[in-house]
Amino acid sequence: MTIVVGYVPTPEGEAALTAALAEARRREEPLHVVNTSRGDAFVDNRFVSEERLAQLRERLDGTGVVYEIDQQVRGHEASEEVVEAADRVKASLIVIGLRRRTPTGKLITGSQAQRILLDANCPVLAVKADQ
Repeated sequence: MTIVVGYVPTPEGEAALTAALAEARRREEPLHVVNTSRGDAFVDNRFVSEERLAQLRERLDGTGVVYEIDQQVRGHEASEEVVEAADRVKASLIVIGLRRRTPTGKLITGSQAQRILLDANCPVLAVKADQ
């Protein structure tokens, strides 16, 4: 079994990574980090740059947790990539970060987190970033 985490270089992504690492240690399972871009923009701040990727690897190397980083640019939504990765690695858990939304924003459907919660074939742990 494996823990899958949807990672973006934001406070929400960092919160998800921290929670996923804690779960991986507690369960003694490897970690599969998913970072993706649809590739439909010249700049995607949610896609980890080479420099940030090196920092991420350094952080993960220091934890003692076995991990794999999966970066894709295939034109799919992030939610699809996370759920697909979880199915592929037979995940025991998906960890995602949530951002605060306005009351109006909460009414809008189609968020990536909501898609993961609805489509995942395993439990999902959703965490909020410290404010």
